[in-house]
Amino acid sequence: MLIMDAIVETYDAADFTLWPTAAPNADRLLVLSDQMSPLEVGTAMAVLTSCNHDESDGPAHDTKPGIRRIQNLLNVDLVIAPGGILLQDIATGVVIAPGCCFGLESWRDWLGLMHGEEVWLGHGTTAHVEHRGTLVRVWPDTDPPAKTPIELPLADLPDLLQTVHDKLHGFLTLAEQWASRYAPALAPALIAKLNEDLNIGPSLEHPQIRNLPQAAGPSPGGC
Repeated sequence: MLIMDAIVETYDAADFTLWPTAAPNADRLLVLSDQMSPLEVGTAMAVLTSCNHDESDGPAHDTKPGIRRIQNLLNVDLVIAPGGILLQDIATGVVIAPGCCFGLESWRDWLGLMHGEEVWLGHGTTAHVEHRGTLVRVWPDTDPPAKTPIELPLADLPDLLQTVHDKLHGFLTLAEQWASRYAPALAPALIAKLNEDLNIGPSLEHPQIRNLPQAAGPSPGGC
């Protein structure tokens, strides 16, 4: 069974004190969904506001620090979210995590697999993708090199990405509730900004992602 999640890395939330946050997980990864606690939503917002933080062109300094952080986020050209897609094979235990600089805002790049493209999985990782007809092999970043990849049927990819899309919409709902408490005047603009910059809003349901490539004969043996 394959599971695909949208994640953010929580390193930028370390020692954050402007609003309550959750204790970090050991792997410093936070899954975004409608199942998050209020403290986890606070962590996600701490990551987003810290990663995109720039006081040089922000609002007046007599504004409360927490509000100022959110206002600064609204002023950036494009919200950058450290993280991306986490792909797991529950049966084998193989996990593919995004590397440095992939960014959650690029999560829709995985749709390119439907057209024979390769997905860039970030700097500092040896994780990579191989096309094998109607499936792709996604190799994890391990040392020594992994012997077992995740085999991802292209026919399953639209539904997996739809689950990511649904979870991101769930996160937006919780983020709106969070913003209504901590920055009510900015809540509508904040949610609109995240919806657009993280590529959440547009539907995934369009014909292109259903056009699978034809199988190129039997897959080669071995790795």
